[in-house]
Amino acid sequence: MKKTALLFPLVFLLASFLPAGTRYYTKTGQITFFSETPAENIAARNTRVSSVLDPATGKIEFSALIKSFVFQKALMQEHFNENIMESDTYPKASFAGFVLNIKDINLTKDGAYNAKVEGELTIHGVTKKITEAAAFTVAGGKISAHAVFNVACADYNM
Repeated sequence: MKKTALLFPLVFLLASFLPAGTRYYTKTGQITFFSETPAENIAARNTRVSSVLDPATGKIEFSALIKSFVFQKALMQEHFNENIMESDTYPKASFAGFVLNIKDINLTKDGAYNAKVEGELTIHGVTKKITEAAAFTVAGGKISAHAVFNVACADYNM
């Protein structure tokens, strides 16, 4: 069975969140994609991920255009978009959920904080509930986060 891991540096966060009233947002979050296959390893990065975090409720969301993933080899990128992700039909991936322990994270104080995120991940037109560990870092007024979402292609009809 082919297993593909999507590394979502809390996609929504890995570029720093900027304050927007009572919410934090970014349009430069990152997703790193890695798939280990018998033929060769495949890696890609998307640095145009939009995300929002509401610290009052812990609600966190991100959205990424599939065609914004950049691969080392153009042929890999073409195969990914046309044959695996069918990005013309399913143009984006998204996550909508909550940081379950948001009250334990002080977004105004420098430090590293462990977190747990839970929500619905939608890829290739399929939505699944996921729960994953995450790590938030606050440094110099900037917030970043990291999480790894392991995604099996078969679970999302890819």
